[in-house]
Amino acid sequence: MQIIPIKTTIFRAHGDLLEFIFKYIKKLPEKSVLVVTSKIVALSEGRTAEPAGEKGKIKLIKRESSFALKTKHTWLTIKDGMVMASAGIDESNADGKIILLPRDSFKSAETIRRALCKKFSIKNLGVLITDSRLFPLRAGVVGVALGYAGFNGLRNYIGQKDIFGRKLKMSKTDIADSLATGAVLCMGEGEEKQPLAVIKDAPVVFTKKINRNELIIDPTKDIYAPLFADLNKNKKNVKR
Repeated sequence: MQIIPIKTTIFRAHGDLLEFIFKYIKKLPEKSVLVVTSKIVALSEGRTAEPAGEKGKIKLIKRESSFALKTKHTWLTIKDGMVMASAGIDESNADGKIILLPRDSFKSAETIRRALCKKFSIKNLGVLITDSRLFPLRAGVVGVALGYAGFNGLRNYIGQKDIFGRKLKMSKTDIADSLATGAVLCMGEGEEKQPLAVIKDAPVVFTKKINRNELIIDPTKDIYAPLFADLNKNKKNVKR
């Protein structure tokens, strides 16, 4: 697999996203994946807000999320079935504005995919809309897939055998977020100005129909849920 970040000029609010992509993507091979940072998708949709002080920001966070909990460092929220800080609201690389997440990243990914397939006369193409997130008890951000089109986001190993013939009972691979993490690492988080990337020879299964809920699990079934419930009850017994 090869990840090729694309350096561009700065994308401005209300800009034409497809025109911007076509300016820097001159060709795409069959069975490749185009990665697009969510920030430029949101900007193209005008998903921005003017800074309105701490109270205004809190109101925005609560409006944009289905769950919001104030913590020491940030607001811990759930948006579109994902845990993230402050509902994904971002002020970095925002030219004085607050940038929200795209309205519907899955729909945006499919729109981009269709346009690219038509322009380059290809059939098998993936599009991945990315953002950044934190993992519990780990420092630093990694990539996350907000939406995707053209490929299966989950690989199921349940029922298959491991190298010793043991039948796997729970193993699944999160393809979409794994690709997003690799792409975000190459695209950068600072002043790189690389909001696009092309992934060649990605280990994915291409498809025209996807299940946008395939990566989402019930919070009560999340493996971390009992851990953090226990930590909250026994803070004095937590050791580093």
